[in-house]
Amino acid sequence: MGALARALLSTLLGFLLTPTPGALGANPGLVARITDKGLDYAAREGLVVLQSELREITLPDFTGDFKIKFAGRGHYEFHSLDIHACELRGSALKPLADGGLSLSIADSFIQVQGRWKVRKSFVKLQGSFDLHVKSITISVKLLLGSEPSGRPTVTTSSCSSHIRDVGVDISGDLEWLLNLFHNQIESKFRRELETKICEMVKESVTSDLQPYLQTLPVIAEIDSMAGVDYSLMEAPRATAQMLDVMFKGEIFHLNHRSSVACLAPALSLPEDHDRMVYFAISDYVFNTASLVYHQAGYLNFSVTDDMIGRLYPNMNLELRGAVVQAPLLNFSPGKLSLAPQLEMEAVVLLPNSVKEPVFRLSVATNVSATLAFNTSKITGFLNPGKVQVELKESKVGVFNVEMLEALLNYYIGETLYPKVNDKLAKGFPLPLLRRIQLHDLVLQIHKDFLFLGANVQYMRV
Repeated sequence: MGALARALLSTLLGFLLTPTPGALGANPGLVARITDKGLDYAAREGLVVLQSELREITLPDFTGDFKIKFAGRGHYEFHSLDIHACELRGSALKPLADGGLSLSIADSFIQVQGRWKVRKSFVKLQGSFDLHVKSITISVKLLLGSEPSGRPTVTTSSCSSHIRDVGVDISGDLEWLLNLFHNQIESKFRRELETKICEMVKESVTSDLQPYLQTLPVIAEIDSMAGVDYSLMEAPRATAQMLDVMFKGEIFHLNHRSSVACLAPALSLPEDHDRMVYFAISDYVFNTASLVYHQAGYLNFSVTDDMIGRLYPNMNLELRGAVVQAPLLNFSPGKLSLAPQLEMEAVVLLPNSVKEPVFRLSVATNVSATLAFNTSKITGFLNPGKVQVELKESKVGVFNVEMLEALLNYYIGETLYPKVNDKLAKGFPLPLLRRIQLHDLVLQIHKDFLFLGANVQYMRV
């Protein structure tokens, strides 16, 4: 029974993957929503896990004294208790207004087998027994929160248990002796079990589940350069139909993290609850990624002489291009787009290896973006628009840029965008633990955020 809280809650928290937490009042970059359907599914899966784990639990011995009118006083002991059968027929996880969860298990049955011993003066008797515990009801209220590291916390705010019926079948030497105080034994079993159940639940939450939550990573690496911060911004919020968990969702440079210039927008999420889970992913997540890769020079490029020598045969030229500022992803209903601004400088390679600037270009383009989702990450693909080139400065006089524009359209379409799309294809991870698969996905594009809904399937080992 000590695995009860973790077995159920770990399945629930398995939907979430929960270096500093967000500042007070800051908005989350990502919100994970678990609906009542998701909680029901977690409860059902938790029962399956719990039934298997219960068979591995060591139950405590039961001891007591008895008094029989004609036999006097004696001492009994029930030991070597093993759970032989277990049937957990109903469970529910419901969100509470204070940000917690109500966990209940009802109409459950456990059969325990073991050995008994009776000592009366110098006489010792022993045998075996079967214990049938019927109509077990457990009700637990769990308070969810967050700690300064950004990891989730859980505490037990209340627990109650009730057993409607306990039956003991005793066999062995002089079994009739134990049957004389049969009701006394069953009553003691009931009281002891009802007390032990809540003690074990509280102990499991404190010593098992809470330490487990402290091992959840709050940083997920995207590649050797960037990571995503999934620390909690605040304690989970609950309504009657859903539980919302707010994550920072900031992408940052792994080697030198710095403050981010942009702010996450306030999100006004739809009240959808047809799917088990939803993810609201704001433009802040994508734009912090753009800042990281832009600052690292990932979008810089150069076009060397072997590419353009036929255009300008009398000049040993190199074109060096860079995105002026990190391109921001624009969200509008049903559409994602970018409008990167590039600046290109042409330099002449002189015999003494000195590079002499000769002209400067402004390059503009519009790009549409496509996002895809699978069981563990978000991937993307850019569909480039036509590049438009404008001569901004020249030391060699005014010249026609149409041939150069055609070259850049070819180069960027064949070289730069494939490089970026290869990176986007690797994607960045959603806040999910392993063994969770998403299906029945539905995607909505709103102003400032994406809203992804899905049903889930827990893949058992």
